[in-house]
Amino acid sequence: MTTDTFTLRPAEADDFEAIQTIYGHNVLHGLASFEETPPTVEEMQRRWTAIRELGLPYIAAVDATGDASGDDGGNSILGYAYAGTHRARPAYRHSVENSVYISDAAQRRGVGRALLQRVIDDCEALGWVRQMIAVIGDSENVSSIGLHASLGFRDVGVFKSVGFKHGRWLDSVLMQRPIGSADDTLPE
Repeated sequence: MTTDTFTLRPAEADDFEAIQTIYGHNVLHGLASFEETPPTVEEMQRRWTAIRELGLPYIAAVDATGDASGDDGGNSILGYAYAGTHRARPAYRHSVENSVYISDAAQRRGVGRALLQRVIDDCEALGWVRQMIAVIGDSENVSSIGLHASLGFRDVGVFKSVGFKHGRWLDSVLMQRPIGSADDTLPE
């Protein structure tokens, strides 16, 4: 996908300094991730490699204007999204969990929506993914909850006060969206 302001493409190894910066900021200052110490660039690349080896999408939004964080000629990463395994046990193999992280500079520009839609579309194209799960940190994260709801996710529950970060208890909001034929047919 390309807009006047950003392009979506598969993440590349060279993107991970920027991706780690975006995620690290969210870890240190946000509530979407329950990690408390930002992983290194190398750890982020290891996680990306594991997702790629499963054939799952890992998408970067690249600034097309050069305005995201300087005059780098349009190479700034505005955000990223991916689908990973929901759980490791084999019976969960047709379900994935999505993650979306956006830089502060890219908030309210449609980047998150475009990234999540691309991950949904890419998972549907795989054919074997039947359900997508969103585990949203903090029940007060109305932006993420609204984004997911606008793309067909439905609320399936809340784990109350399961995390403690930044001096307060946090909920995990669970949302789910069918992919492709979902549970209407048996997997091949």
